[in-house]
Amino acid sequence: MTYKDAGVDIDAGNELVTRIKPLIAPTMRQEVLSGLGGFGGLFALTPGKYEEPVLVSGTDGVGTKLRLAQQLDIHDTIGIDLVAMCVNDVIAQGAEPLFFLDYFACGRLDIEVAESVIAGIANGCQQAGAALIGGETAEMPDMYPAGEYDLAGFCVAAVERKEIVDGSRIAVGDAVIGLRSSGPHSNGYSLIRKVLKSAENPNIDGVAVEELLLAPTRIYAQPILELLQSVQVGGIAHITGGGITENLPRILRDELSVEIDTTTWKPGAVFDWLAVTGNITPDEMRRTFNCGIGLCVVVSQGDVDQTIEILSNQGEVALKIGQITSGNGGVAYV
Repeated sequence: MTYKDAGVDIDAGNELVTRIKPLIAPTMRQEVLSGLGGFGGLFALTPGKYEEPVLVSGTDGVGTKLRLAQQLDIHDTIGIDLVAMCVNDVIAQGAEPLFFLDYFACGRLDIEVAESVIAGIANGCQQAGAALIGGETAEMPDMYPAGEYDLAGFCVAAVERKEIVDGSRIAVGDAVIGLRSSGPHSNGYSLIRKVLKSAENPNIDGVAVEELLLAPTRIYAQPILELLQSVQVGGIAHITGGGITENLPRILRDELSVEIDTTTWKPGAVFDWLAVTGNITPDEMRRTFNCGIGLCVVVSQGDVDQTIEILSNQGEVALKIGQITSGNGGVAYV
C-alpha cells in the first residue's frame, strides 16, 4: 500500500507548489527573508520604521460563498475574497497588512482548481500590499466530498501604537463616510443561496445572478492607508455579516450613536433583487448584508471633502452617509 492508495498524492502537492511559485513571487516585500518550502515564513520589520510597533492579526474565511463558486466551477476570484475579509479587518485598526498565509483543504487535490484559487489569493495580496509568505494545502480523504474544498486565511499587519485607530477619538457631530461595496462581498450567502433555490431563471439585465454574486470583495487597504497619511480618522468599520447595523456600533463608545441617511446611496441591483425575490424586509437586509457599503470611515465634518477626494483619487466611490450623535450605541436609519 502507498499513501496515494489512501487518497493523498504527494507528487500532486509538489507539482502545485512548483506551479504557484511564480504566482506568489510578485507579492513579495523586501522584509520577507524566506521563500516557499521552509517550515515557517520569515518576515523582518524594517529597523527604524516604527517607534513602537503593534502587530495586528486577523483570520477569516469566505463562508458559504464557496458553495456558489464550486457549483459554478469559478475559482479564480474566491481567493481575492479570502484576502479581503482578513485585510479589511486589520485595516480597520489603521494597520498596514504585512503578510498573509492561507489554508486550502480538500478531499482530493485538483491541481488546476487549487492553482486557480491560489492565483486569486496572490492577486488579493498584491492589491493589499501584503506578501504571501506561506500556506498549507491539506489533502484529507473522507473529510471532504469529491470536488469540494475549504479555505481560511491569516493576515498580520503593523501600526504605530500612537496611530492605532480604535474609535476613541470619535465625537458627536463627526461624519460617517461610506465606501461602496462590489456586492454582498462574502457575507449572507446562506440566505442568498436559499433565495436562489426559490427563484426561477434568476438574472439581472440578462446576466445570471449567480455570476454577479461572485464579484470579489473589495480590498480597501491601500486607499485607507493613503487616507491615513493626511486625515485624522476617528474610526473605521468593516461592514461584514450584520451589516452597518451590527458593525458600526463596534467602534462607538457607549454614549454615542449613529444616524444613517439611507437616501444618500442606492444599494444596487443585486440587493434589490434579493430583497424582492426573497421577500426580505429592509431591517433584515440591513442586518444581514452590507447593502452597498463595504467600509465606513468616521472623520470630523471639516475633513469630509478632503476624505472623499482622497478616496476618490484612489478609485473608491465614497460619500457621506451619516453622522455621529449622542445615544446608547445604536444605529438609526432615516
